[in-house]
Amino acid sequence: MMTPLNHFGRRALLAACLALGAAGAHAQDKPVQLKLSHWVPPSHPLQAAIQDWADSVKKDSGGTITSVIFPAEQLGKAFDHYDMARDGIADFAYVNPGYQPGRFPIIAAGELPFLFRDGHTGTEALDAWYRAYAAKEMPDVHYCFAFVHDPGALHTRKLVTVPADVRGMKLRPADATLGTFATLLGATNVQASAPQARDLLERGVADGIFFPWGSTILFGIDKVVHYHLDVPLYVSDFVWVMNKAKYDSLSPHQKSVIDNHCTTAWAERFAGPWADFEHAGIAKMKAEPGQHLTEITPAQLALWRKAAEPLHADWAKAVQAKAGLDPAAVFKALEASIAKYKAAY
Repeated sequence: MMTPLNHFGRRALLAACLALGAAGAHAQDKPVQLKLSHWVPPSHPLQAAIQDWADSVKKDSGGTITSVIFPAEQLGKAFDHYDMARDGIADFAYVNPGYQPGRFPIIAAGELPFLFRDGHTGTEALDAWYRAYAAKEMPDVHYCFAFVHDPGALHTRKLVTVPADVRGMKLRPADATLGTFATLLGATNVQASAPQARDLLERGVADGIFFPWGSTILFGIDKVVHYHLDVPLYVSDFVWVMNKAKYDSLSPHQKSVIDNHCTTAWAERFAGPWADFEHAGIAKMKAEPGQHLTEITPAQLALWRKAAEPLHADWAKAVQAKAGLDPAAVFKALEASIAKYKAAY
């Protein structure tokens, strides 16, 4: 004779039935293969970060979402990656918004010098803040998250300690904001994506470059420039974005998997290894023969901060004119996020 189920037994049976039902529903999900595109070499930490993200998506989707990674500009040039995601050339793309001056004025706030102390907390602060603006500024794509690298520096052919030393030089900026900064300092901008940077320096087309530390070694830039301003000058903003039609084509469960991998926590997990790699580059550069790392005085740092002040006004004008937002309120929200995540320089 069977014993009637008690309260806990009925609950367990119900949970099991629900789980089986969910598993059955998920089993009906159509297989999807995503094209994930980036423009740095496979040896870059970003490659492993994207693989980690893709593996987790595959696991959580029950194997129905798989991915193929296309590194090193295989699907298109670095400058084109936002439009590649928009147009479906890539399903996910790694984008530097600063590669297209004036197109994304809101997120450009993160490019302003001397904001963030490291790539971990900086990523959390930037992504948590930008979520309120991403749909307005990047309506052509499905936003996943934003992140930053560890603070980069200025690397040059000659000794630089104060802003006046830059006058007359040809500099490759990391983004549009630093391009404006170089112009304010009396330098000439030489535009190039990261993969093209060493060639410009090697041929003498550029005299210096704004670049993060570990990547300076990875891209071989340390072979052609030997003076480095040892100050956390700036970060570049990046976004991981998805083609809208591809997202819309997913099942509800598959969409939830993507949503769960498009969070601030995932932004930090994605960017964290890269941040550590860039920071470790400082010690590696110090250990290289013939490299000169210049630590500046508080008075010299004050000169650099003063020189960067006009960039804030330029950013505010762009946000008001192109995005129709109150720049003071937008920047106050960013400062609040920086304070929340203890990310201030």
